[in-house]
Amino acid sequence: MAVRAGEGGGRPLGYGEALRRLRDAQKSAKGVSLYSRYVNRPVGRVLAAGAYRARLSPNQVTLVSAACSAFGVAAVAVARPSWPLAVAVYAALAVGFAFDSADGQLARLLGKGGPAGEWLDHVVDCAKITALHAAVLITFYRHFRLPGDGWLLVPLGFQLAAVLVFFGGLLTDKLKPKGSSGPAAAPSRLRAVALLPVDYGVMCAVFLLLGSERAFRYGYTALFAAHALFLAAFLTKWFRELTALQRQAG
Repeated sequence: MAVRAGEGGGRPLGYGEALRRLRDAQKSAKGVSLYSRYVNRPVGRVLAAGAYRARLSPNQVTLVSAACSAFGVAAVAVARPSWPLAVAVYAALAVGFAFDSADGQLARLLGKGGPAGEWLDHVVDCAKITALHAAVLITFYRHFRLPGDGWLLVPLGFQLAAVLVFFGGLLTDKLKPKGSSGPAAAPSRLRAVALLPVDYGVMCAVFLLLGSERAFRYGYTALFAAHALFLAAFLTKWFRELTALQRQAG
């Protein structure tokens, strides 16, 4: 049962107590990359405790996340690439990602999670993913001296792969029956490392290369190749899992 902080006639929690309760109410680390487990979630926990003290709602935190990400995306699309821009874009995207973790943690602390908040969170995530790669396409076209027009296909392909990974994983989770037949397995450290190339936090980090056209193009393309490989593996895995469920039900 969720602990409704500050409800039931009790006093609002202090920052330290809110942080402790958030630490004790984390989601499972299964299927989560090393970055999200040891960087993004802990930073999101600090932001969630601060948002609680500021009396923000989970949906307001989601909108803060959207605003940070929108600033980073717009900067990629509009400004001429440079090293200061690279740092600014990375900071905006990484902070937006941390607030994306904070909204769910705050909802669990307050006991106010629900379908509307989950819907808003996923809509913002989808918009962020599609817009970011569209912004890269724009900066490729406007600011980069590409060796050939074929490079313009890289952001389009990356956008397709990223959206399919996001939507495919989300839909698979929704189609699976709720509950578990046994105790959850301990999260794998090896799997957490292997998932790093498709972690959004690593995607944010590649924008630190934006000051060098060549470095950014190759770093971005390497991440695209990783997403394409993981997409093929994920789609195969998800389809087999859902097929097995159908056979069991029949």
